[in-house]
Amino acid sequence: MSHPAASLSARRAPIGAWRLHPGHAMSLSPKKTAVLRIFCGQVWVTLGGPYQGAPNELGDRFLGPGDVLAVPPGAQLVMEPVARPDDAGPVHFDWSDAAASAAPSRFAREVASPARELGAALGQAGVATARVLRGLLGYSEFLAAGRGRVLGPYEAGHW
Repeated sequence: MSHPAASLSARRAPIGAWRLHPGHAMSLSPKKTAVLRIFCGQVWVTLGGPYQGAPNELGDRFLGPGDVLAVPPGAQLVMEPVARPDDAGPVHFDWSDAAASAAPSRFAREVASPARELGAALGQAGVATARVLRGLLGYSEFLAAGRGRVLGPYEAGHW
């Protein structure tokens, strides 16, 4: 039985947006090497079809959160959620081209990513500085206590 998520385009779906509900199965057959990532839940996967690798790489597997499976072109992948009494929710997973999920370049890892983090940190520092200044300005009436109002005899020190 095919699930409606099978008709989604992997390029349009956000990461982890694919879901497979208990009692349903999904069959996928990539034209290019693809990657299956499980984010939530557990699935039973059967991998078969024309494949050039070792025979023990075909067959049944159980995948859970954090597991990744590379699926070669032309292979037949059938997956079904493993039903557990304590968890009746859907399995959340991602299905994408292997090229799209390749590791980022050295420049992206060592320059671009830290630059984005630095920009975010500087933005947060600016917001925090503005909040501190606004808070201090709010306390200005306490810093100038007694000015602009008549003090009573006990406050003024005249007994």
